[in-house]
Amino acid sequence: MARRIRQDGDEDERSDARERALILLYEAESKSMAPTDVVDAQVLPVDDLTQMLIAGVEQHGRDIDDLIASHSKGWTLQRMPTIDRNVLRIGIFELMGRPEVPVAVVIDEAVELAKRFSTDDSGRFVNGVLSAIAPKVRAA
Repeated sequence: MARRIRQDGDEDERSDARERALILLYEAESKSMAPTDVVDAQVLPVDDLTQMLIAGVEQHGRDIDDLIASHSKGWTLQRMPTIDRNVLRIGIFELMGRPEVPVAVVIDEAVELAKRFSTDDSGRFVNGVLSAIAPKVRAA
């Protein structure tokens, strides 16, 4: 995993945590395991933010997946790429459970993950779904 460096030269640990969460959620889904079991099986300790993101996605999974299904026109959960599905899960959890993180940051981080790890169209797809969900989730 390549470390991302912010414009001020510092590493962005929050972006790295989101990337680790995506990788571990992908592994969990690929192995049909609970995400927290994948975290527990890691040889090296997993940082607090990564653990919080994974636990939040796992705890609120049904509500998150319902939001994805109702806002992803033309795509079922099963049909969309696994990476996109998990990027959306992380983004929606952050919108729901981390009100201190600005909506624009949540969406931008998710779009960057989708662009980096998924298809050419994934960034636009993730942006559209999260942009539609954000006002409903943050207004609640």
